[in-house]
Amino acid sequence: MKYQEIRAKFDQETVTVYQAYNKNIALPAIKNNKFEKPFSFNRMTWIKPSFLWLMERSNWGNKSNQDYILEIKIKRACWNKALSLGVLTDPDKEVYASGHSWEKQFKEAKVHIQWDPERTLKGGKLQERTIQVGISRFLIEEYNNDWITEIVDITPLVKKMNALRKAGKYKDVKRFLPKENVYPLSEAIEKKIGVR
Repeated sequence: MKYQEIRAKFDQETVTVYQAYNKNIALPAIKNNKFEKPFSFNRMTWIKPSFLWLMERSNWGNKSNQDYILEIKIKRACWNKALSLGVLTDPDKEVYASGHSWEKQFKEAKVHIQWDPERTLKGGKLQERTIQVGISRFLIEEYNNDWITEIVDITPLVKKMNALRKAGKYKDVKRFLPKENVYPLSEAIEKKIGVR
């Protein structure tokens, strides 16, 4: 594995990302395959292709307001568009000519890209990093109306996996993990978002 690269569950048409919400946001989204208020259309929403990263972040759906785990399938063309618009959340010297250049791009960015340590099944940090993609309020309506093809409630599966995990049955949990492979990108996008 590279230090920073996108690993995701995907097919020819879609890529899967994960988000965690409370029932007031999750239930209408599951029913209608799109978000509606009280989901906020005025602030950035972060989507993550790493299942285990979101499990750590949401404490396997046990954190307040993160008790519904949603598997969201978005069109690959739209995912690629988001990445092509992305600006890193820090001035990576291998990507930006100067801190000033980064700052100017970051202020105008419609998409933020952040790399965080990938997680193990037990929640430990790996050296390899996984991506979070922040969709800004300038693109959020488009994300909601055009990018999403399906929203699936995987909360029951997550609860089952967490019960097995707590019982120390890690081999059983692994059977339910989504298969995440390296997501293919153009050289231009790899360079822009700091894949290495």
